[in-house]
Amino acid sequence: MSSVPPPAYGYAPPPRRRGPFLLPVLLGLAAGWLVFTLMQRGPGGARVAPAPAPERRPGAPADARPVAARGDLAEDEKSTIELFKRASPSVVYITTLSRRAVNLFEMTDVPRGTGSGFLWDRQGHVVTNFHVLQDADSLVVTLSDQTNWKATVVGAEPDKDLAVLRISAPAEKLTPILVGTSKGLQVGQKVFAIGNPFGLDETLTTGIVSALGRTIEAVTGRKIQDVIQTDAAINPGNSGGPLLDSAGRLIGVNTQIASPSGASAGIGFAVPVDTVNAVVPELIAHGRIVRPRLGINPANEGVARQLGVKGVLILGVAEGSGAAKAGLRGTQRDRDGSLILGDIIVGVAGQDVANYDDLMSALEKQKIGDAVSVKIVRGDRTTTVDVALMASR
Repeated sequence: MSSVPPPAYGYAPPPRRRGPFLLPVLLGLAAGWLVFTLMQRGPGGARVAPAPAPERRPGAPADARPVAARGDLAEDEKSTIELFKRASPSVVYITTLSRRAVNLFEMTDVPRGTGSGFLWDRQGHVVTNFHVLQDADSLVVTLSDQTNWKATVVGAEPDKDLAVLRISAPAEKLTPILVGTSKGLQVGQKVFAIGNPFGLDETLTTGIVSALGRTIEAVTGRKIQDVIQTDAAINPGNSGGPLLDSAGRLIGVNTQIASPSGASAGIGFAVPVDTVNAVVPELIAHGRIVRPRLGINPANEGVARQLGVKGVLILGVAEGSGAAKAGLRGTQRDRDGSLILGDIIVGVAGQDVANYDDLMSALEKQKIGDAVSVKIVRGDRTTTVDVALMASR
């Protein structure tokens, strides 16, 4: 008997098993085919055809969804809707125009910008921001009924960024706005702004009073005090429009926004209505604000800083003024050309004065003809004198 040598790799594979292994596989396939065939036939053995897909004609409309019942509006929604209906007829759209030459013999008016405003009375007076009409050659006011009216400038107060226009519309077309007060406003109370942001007229935005007593800068560089801050969306075109309380009363004039992009960032500012209510009647009566004055010519603030002056340095005193009668002194030079500083105002009526803005703010609280105490530094001593206030020219 011969022997089989072991595999060279040291591993012997198991012996291959042979047998009828295909039979179970064939039986399984046959059973599956039989079941599938029976499923395609009905109870009587007839073959059942598959259901055809629903036929849809090209362009045939789909069925509309059923409309769910809405129910009544919430009470705050109703009050906002009613507020807008009452107040929107008082809000106007202002278009500023510039004159341009078409050719040597023809001129035309070209739209320059847009803003908002509101009707003050039935005589056609419209209140807006000064910067809305600044540098405009002509103005058109559009009422809520979409009628257009040419407007003339009655008066302006750039230091408060306020102006008054007038249109010749009939009284029955004019709905004066309800005037409230900014005194007693509280942070958190609801406010509503109506205006024409980006030229989209009669737009309502809502928010709250975010802060009170803010200070912003007018186009003249003067400070506007006691400004209202709101998160109601204020955008370009809202300027000059009204800020309303929940009773629909005017509480401010939307004036500026704080935004790195130039659009609303949730920080808007409105000139308080108490300031508006003091300024507008004077603009209507005089075309300007007649303020109480001391009768001095103040030094430029940059010059005062260079001289190390803290307060308002008097350069000159108007002849016959209250300042002259009180003995206030202006700046002058002596015979050898040396500069002799005039009196430096550091207080008025008990209010500290560090600059010209402080002086103006203190005087605005007084009346023409009043005698106010003026605290001055003269040389190396401080004294107080009484000055009778005169009307500004």
